[in-house]
Amino acid sequence: MSGDIIARSFGRQAFGLSPENYQSARPPYPHQVWDLLRKRAGLRSGIAILEIGAGTGLATEHLLDHEPRRLLAVEPDRRLAEFLRARLHRDEFEVIEQTFEELAEAPQSFDLVVSATAFHWLDAVPALRRIHALLRDGGAVALIWNVFGDNIRPDPFHEASAHLFAGHRPSPSGGGTVQTPYGLDSQARISDFEEASFQCELPVMVEWTLTLDPPAVRRLYATYSNVVALEAEKREALLDALEDIARADFGGVVTRNMTTSVFIARRK
Repeated sequence: MSGDIIARSFGRQAFGLSPENYQSARPPYPHQVWDLLRKRAGLRSGIAILEIGAGTGLATEHLLDHEPRRLLAVEPDRRLAEFLRARLHRDEFEVIEQTFEELAEAPQSFDLVVSATAFHWLDAVPALRRIHALLRDGGAVALIWNVFGDNIRPDPFHEASAHLFAGHRPSPSGGGTVQTPYGLDSQARISDFEEASFQCELPVMVEWTLTLDPPAVRRLYATYSNVVALEAEKREALLDALEDIARADFGGVVTRNMTTSVFIARRK
């Protein structure tokens, strides 16, 4: 495979192979995320929220806990959209099975727009300009990422397994590469906000660790877009190798560095 980055359009179908596995394998967002959205982004009861790239609802369920008047989730993958509808039943909740670029909502329809570990699949500035138009005056957008690794703290499992990914196409998220991951590149993200006429606050980075046994390593890596992009036989061989490294070289206990980034901006 070439070293080219996986096309953004692949994100529309990259995560629906097994929604059940994605839901169970991906870690939840730290509670600090929702505290920040309440304090800085106006997350509260009675508002209208748009969520972009809702997936299986790892963020959606917490947004619904705040009792919005309306929560519209945009999810282009039919398999994920159906899973999300079946999992979360609320009168105020609606899932639209289409891309954000295709969304036809009236201007100034929302008080808050949220995208959790999904926005790197969009062309940032045009998407933010669309968000700006969809927000009411004083409305906010919150972009959130759970980032695996940070290029700063020691990461033994990543180092021990990096050779398995040699030559594979990296994700637009930048995870597992020598570059700064998309969700941790504060200067670039703030620049995007400013170009789209948003007033951006300083981002918040929450550092934590994720502990996995070998089967959990397999389940987690099976949700990565650069793994899903492989042919089935190569994908299973890679997952076998990752599980073997976790068991043989790490005694069955793998610790991955996590950083959750939260970028909040308001409509000028």
